[in-house]
Amino acid sequence: MTELRYLPDSDDVTTFTATVAEATEDYIVLDGTYFYPEGGGQPADHGRLVWAGGTARVTDVQKEHGDVRHYLDGRDGALPDEGTEVEGQINDERRTTLKRMHTAQHVVSKIVLDRFDAQTAGNQIHEERSRIDFEPADFSDDDVAFIEGRTNTVLEQNLPVEKTQMPRAEAEEKTPEGRGLLDLIPDHVDPLRMVRIGDLDLCPCGGTHVDRLREVGSIRITNRTSKGANVDRIEFELVD
Repeated sequence: MTELRYLPDSDDVTTFTATVAEATEDYIVLDGTYFYPEGGGQPADHGRLVWAGGTARVTDVQKEHGDVRHYLDGRDGALPDEGTEVEGQINDERRTTLKRMHTAQHVVSKIVLDRFDAQTAGNQIHEERSRIDFEPADFSDDDVAFIEGRTNTVLEQNLPVEKTQMPRAEAEEKTPEGRGLLDLIPDHVDPLRMVRIGDLDLCPCGGTHVDRLREVGSIRITNRTSKGANVDRIEFELVD
């Protein structure tokens, strides 16, 4: 089983060493990793693995039954043997952008919940743009303008973003109603990784995030579309 070393609050680490647990032509499994595997609406980190006599680009990262597979492309040199020490080099620019996007998504989701009582039904983070589906929702142009303006006002407050492990029972008690979709997290997951944004928001999340809101910059909402009865999708991008 691969140790997820970026949890709970080491998502600023982009260079590390680890030991090969398994190596195939397609992927390498390490004993521990700081690469984020795709999940929770956030895509995987990209980067490189480097070892004595070889190197390869990491173009995808996926969890498989507790193991984290670093999928390879453009390998140079022979595959490393089990037990070989490798250096992981995460694409820092991509990681930073996804951290900013994911934290912005949390702020938008909480603002919409507080103002319109609409929950986040799904989200997808990208480098260039991100989207959130809200339910029940039927936003007007004025509503969209409010969401954008209020989000940017909150981001300017530079609230701390704290990432901690919390016993599941405590997390279930403290998570605000409408945040977190706790019923979708398997019962055996305990403790939960929690993300707290000042006194604004608290919810379970395994994704990568900034340490303070000002790192996000500001956002621009680029589109609002209806995705069916009582479901509206908001798309946004980072401005700074």
